[in-house]
Amino acid sequence: MTDVQTRHVPAPQQLENDSKYLAIINEAALPQLQEVRAGNDPDDEPEPISIKEMLVRLDGVFPMDEAVIEALPAGTKFISVERSGTSAWTVTGRIVALETDGSERPYFLKVAYGEHGRIMLNGEWESSKMIYAIMPDFIPIPYGFGRYKIGKPATYFYLSEFVDMDVTTAPDPAEWAARLAAMHKASVSPTGQFGFPVKTCDGKLAHTVDWDASWASFYRKLLLGVCRLDLETNGPWPELERATAQICNVVIPRLLDGLQTPDGEPIKPCIIHGDLWEGNMGIHMETGDSILFDAGSYFAHNEMELGHWRCEFSSVFRAKVYTRHYLRNYPAAEPVDEFDDRNRLYSLKGAINYSAGHPGTPLRKTAYNNMCYLCDKYAPIDGIDKYDPMIDPSITGARIVPHLAEGLI
Repeated sequence: MTDVQTRHVPAPQQLENDSKYLAIINEAALPQLQEVRAGNDPDDEPEPISIKEMLVRLDGVFPMDEAVIEALPAGTKFISVERSGTSAWTVTGRIVALETDGSERPYFLKVAYGEHGRIMLNGEWESSKMIYAIMPDFIPIPYGFGRYKIGKPATYFYLSEFVDMDVTTAPDPAEWAARLAAMHKASVSPTGQFGFPVKTCDGKLAHTVDWDASWASFYRKLLLGVCRLDLETNGPWPELERATAQICNVVIPRLLDGLQTPDGEPIKPCIIHGDLWEGNMGIHMETGDSILFDAGSYFAHNEMELGHWRCEFSSVFRAKVYTRHYLRNYPAAEPVDEFDDRNRLYSLKGAINYSAGHPGTPLRKTAYNNMCYLCDKYAPIDGIDKYDPMIDPSITGARIVPHLAEGLI
């Protein structure tokens, strides 16, 4: 496997492929740059504020604001707030409010800062509302999203039901898969296309979710968006860039154009969680049902949801029993014999996204190795490495503890 630092003089075919990569990566950058320019807020600080830095500034005091109190259900009275739980990208807390019947009720509050915080929490608000409308027992009740009335820094919040949940026990594969598949099946895209009405996030990074009638076209833009962010974070890697261009220009159309259901119908856009690993779900302590949280949704091919389960940051859902149970509830698209290759293709987005948000992570090399596999099978080119099964986590079982190296949780 060629190291990231290795450089050599490329052949003419490689130069042509490199120029294609630069063209498509610039194509992915344009809408993102336009949105950032349009969303600039005079109260934002020059650089994004890390949660670790903000916690130091807060010095143990939870940031509360009148805007949150106004978002509580009508008739309730705010009593108190305290920090609750841990989050890599937000400050999280537990509000206690007095209900109209005199009982106390807890609410969950997330706070984030700047334009990134606005995009992230507004995306979670809109995602949660859609999922709640489909399956109200599958996600905490969303109550509100808004901006604090204080000035700098621009501060945003998301308010939801506080659910006491077990986040350490693995869910029952049959129950979990059936509920997830039910959400996918019941969802209906408001436009009939793939995408989402607002920008959403996977971790701290925004998805490219502009509406598109073609799943292959949508996924290409989604993947290019995270590849551009990874390039900015981790620097150039010519072999990865050549493989990315081949994946986007040849492999994606080959594997994703014309997908059909087992009944011969075109695949439908399904709402997906968007960042679904075991760290974003739990078991409701009162009902015993599995439940989602931290959604960053968009309408996608339903199998896209399972791509995260192939990545190193997923431990529980890497067990094949979860995928087997899911496919019993929502059968694989045709051609069925290409399901695993599609799953490998879909895992690229999660791995590259994680790499873009966590410099130096091994997931960048994993994604490149998976690209080499797919290129070798469907669109061989010179200038990239051979796939190496000895560094494929789906074979070796290699895992990481998400966010541990950065001290975020």
